[in-house]
Amino acid sequence: MAPPSWQGHATAVVSVSLLILVVAPSSTAGIGVNYGTKGDNLPPPATVASFLANRTRIDRVKLFDTNPDMVRAFAGTGIALMVTAGNGDIPKLATKDGAAAWVSANVAPYYPSTDISLVLVGNEIMDTGDKELISNLVPAMRALKAALVAAGYPKIRVSTPHSLGILAGVSEPPSASRFRDGWDRAVFAPMLAFHRQSRSPFMVNPYPYFGYNGATLPYALARPDNHLGVTDPGTGITYTSMFEAQLDSVFSAMKRLGFDDVEIAVGETGWPTKAMDGQIGVSNADAAEYNRYLIGEAGGGSGTPLMPKRTFETYIFALFNENLKPGPVAERNFGLFYANLTPVYDVGLMKDGVKTGAAPVPAPAATLASAPESKTAKKDDAEETATPEETAASAEAPAPSSVDDEASSEATGPSPSSEAPSSEKGDSTDEDKTPEEEGGDGPPPATAAASGPADESSETAPKDGDAAEGGKTPAPAGAASSHGSNLRVPVSSVLTIALSSLALGI
Repeated sequence: MAPPSWQGHATAVVSVSLLILVVAPSSTAGIGVNYGTKGDNLPPPATVASFLANRTRIDRVKLFDTNPDMVRAFAGTGIALMVTAGNGDIPKLATKDGAAAWVSANVAPYYPSTDISLVLVGNEIMDTGDKELISNLVPAMRALKAALVAAGYPKIRVSTPHSLGILAGVSEPPSASRFRDGWDRAVFAPMLAFHRQSRSPFMVNPYPYFGYNGATLPYALARPDNHLGVTDPGTGITYTSMFEAQLDSVFSAMKRLGFDDVEIAVGETGWPTKAMDGQIGVSNADAAEYNRYLIGEAGGGSGTPLMPKRTFETYIFALFNENLKPGPVAERNFGLFYANLTPVYDVGLMKDGVKTGAAPVPAPAATLASAPESKTAKKDDAEETATPEETAASAEAPAPSSVDDEASSEATGPSPSSEAPSSEKGDSTDEDKTPEEEGGDGPPPATAAASGPADESSETAPKDGDAAEGGKTPAPAGAASSHGSNLRVPVSSVLTIALSSLALGI
């Protein structure tokens, strides 16, 4: 999943309503969800597909691989499916024959019975630092799209998800955001040109959960009545939702390259119901509040401050609590549903009025005390990131520099928190574990009898052929702080808290 980044929900100037429901190319609204299977108690794919189609309002599903049983299970359900080509497949996909072979093996047997709406080429490739993968990413996207068209599947789109680590200047407000030096012209300009030509979305994985501390929880949860405002000095816009400013930061970076007309999709975003002991802002009530914001406010169609009236194809992370996922406790507790298909909390996803009881009321702001749990450190992507010369023969700009970003972060003003933020980095995979307690919330009594297939996705450590589920980067550990009445602070101050780990090259 994604690193923390630039935050916001317009308040005084822009309507709080944010459109996050999934919108298909035909502009039909729906709800998307990430379906991972890293659990030993999950129902079989056919049961899951039937449940989603018949009992929920979820009509889009994102998979982290092309597991045949899972892809086949969604045939005839009316649910649009997003599948993922593994990171290790990218070099072959960059060739005409390799792309054609992949389509023949992973699309042709199922489409159109299974409505494959989009194919993702790897996952958060820029974070891997792998020179071969980075240099072949855009060519693979082009070749795969050409192969889909040649096979008679022109409606299937192609994209690739990115963490917000693709953005430079960690202390910059949304309006000043840009892609990291060296990647902007060498990678993202041609990639965005591809998206424009093929009418496919540029996909990012924003996570306000990994960008808050005790003082900024209302901001991360986009509470419309919270009094913590974050002002962008470049536009004068005051944000009250971290999520909106994260999207506006991506938009600004795209606009700098002349691609502000390309659509943005949200591949992952969510909120856990359990974390390490004592962490504030993590409960059924908080997760329900965040996901209601994503779902319930979507119908207004107001977009974001810099993208008014836009819609965003969005996939909530995640469908299930997955009890075998390594790493921090939160990793196993992002699910909307328990393994027995019981909702973890009610956000209005069930059809026919079938729902759980009302979610508990979130704790008052005065009790806020700590920030999200930290995940294990990932390797320094900036040190291992390919230079532009190695990723694009025509580029001459220097590779992204973690040193520059770190200096930028240290130069910013004081944060609203009374303690300096932690600089511990998160990871882009789930390979390593922190010394936290294992386990997570269990489902209510009556668990599913059958387990699903092993998840060969990026939810585990990336290996050849697998697409790694994005590494969620934690926010720094802010000190206890209650937000004051009508508090307004510069964007750079709050960004220093949320993005200090990104400054180290995440």
